[in-house]
Amino acid sequence: MSEILGSAWIEPVATVLGALGVWLIVRQSMWNFPVGLVQVTLSGLVFYHSRFYGEVKLQVLYFVVLSYGWIHWARGDRRRDSINELAKVVSGEKPALPVTVLGWGWRVGYVFVGAVATVVWGTYMLRHTDAAAPYRDAFITCFSVVCTWLQARKRLENWIGWIVVDTVAGVTYLMSGLYWFGVLYLFFCALAARGHFEWSRAYRQNAASRLSE
Repeated sequence: MSEILGSAWIEPVATVLGALGVWLIVRQSMWNFPVGLVQVTLSGLVFYHSRFYGEVKLQVLYFVVLSYGWIHWARGDRRRDSINELAKVVSGEKPALPVTVLGWGWRVGYVFVGAVATVVWGTYMLRHTDAAAPYRDAFITCFSVVCTWLQARKRLENWIGWIVVDTVAGVTYLMSGLYWFGVLYLFFCALAARGHFEWSRAYRQNAASRLSE
């Protein structure tokens, strides 16, 4: 098992799959889910070996939320479903679930929950584990869960959260010697900005099409 965890190929492969997965999410492609499931499994092995225990648990949560997101995206907006719409989804021509936005109350609520969870989890790791960077690890873990949930629900705000989380993660991993992951997460910042642009455009187009119906 130790040989598997220490294998030099795992981190670069997970890096490539991570970049591919986010690009597929930006494109609103259903293929992001199977790619993501493999990527988080490999990432969990890397983080365990590097003593980022919060990140290990995060990969498990990613696996669960990705599985949920796969089902949720495929089901889509039931008010607009038809045989023709379903055929387009299956062929990959278009996503079933439209992009939506949160109200300000929900935005504040998600940030508050993420902040409280960060303090609680970071304090626990500081006192009871040998975590390399407990509070940064906790911040990355807790707000990644929030962003992943918003992404699974196809909320536009997930990309703003990812820009912040990926910046903190990229710097943390570079400081810890995880250079592949450090560069990957900084690259994720650019993809997150692109994702926000693409999803914003899709949201406006969907809103316009609903008004014209």
